[in-house]
Amino acid sequence: MSVKPLLKPHPEATRIRLTDALAEPPEAALGKATSGPALDDLSARMEALQAALGAEATRSLLIVLQARDAGGKDGLIRRVFGKLNPALCTVSSFKRPTPIELRHDYLWRVHQVVPPRGTIGVFNRSHYEDVIAVRVHGLQPKAVWRRRYKHINAFERMLVDEGVVIRKFFLHVSKEEQRRRLEERLDDPTKNWKFEVADLAERALWDQYSEAYEEMLLRCSTDVAPWYIVPADRNKARDLLVAQVVVDALEQIDPKYPKADPEVLKWRGKIE
Repeated sequence: MSVKPLLKPHPEATRIRLTDALAEPPEAALGKATSGPALDDLSARMEALQAALGAEATRSLLIVLQARDAGGKDGLIRRVFGKLNPALCTVSSFKRPTPIELRHDYLWRVHQVVPPRGTIGVFNRSHYEDVIAVRVHGLQPKAVWRRRYKHINAFERMLVDEGVVIRKFFLHVSKEEQRRRLEERLDDPTKNWKFEVADLAERALWDQYSEAYEEMLLRCSTDVAPWYIVPADRNKARDLLVAQVVVDALEQIDPKYPKADPEVLKWRGKIE
């Protein structure tokens, strides 16, 4: 099974406007997401490649997810990565930094949870909060957060040089779809615990977040660690598009099972 992703990486040094129209997935993705077991097939392929990756244990895959509130990160993680072997897969979430974390550089807590060789790691939010939320809320002077683009690119280049394959996804939802999902949280007892009044204050900063994300894509989509803009208004299509890119990345890694020691193979059929 060879996968040709419908999504293409965001070109380097290219500015884009994150319009609501970009949040609607292409017809090809909608069709595949609703016409058959496409995601199941991709999940099975992902499991097989993950097993070989773990056995080979020389490289790892890092998936970075960024989105606005109600962008769908949790649902995507559950549906796209939920069938993977948990012994070889980690999910790391980045909340407000703790006092101890604030005493270190801003990449310190991130580097600690980079997936080790042989595993897949998923970041639910990431080091990019330090050029997104920090910028929008003025938590650091402009001169500080602006130099972080170069820091992050260098950090990711180092990880790639050390055997970490990186794929980054910005889940892009329209303003109307975010409104609908926030309303749904309030109406659903299984989801309204997620809702915070602060979400409304964040929504009021829509344009400021758009500017921050647009510059993030401009400055930090690189040949070694590309960003993908995922149209995220439709959940099934969103999941399919991300799964395609992940499987394609694993196929490019092309992990191999190690060859058994010939001395060990001599015991075939002789174990009492």
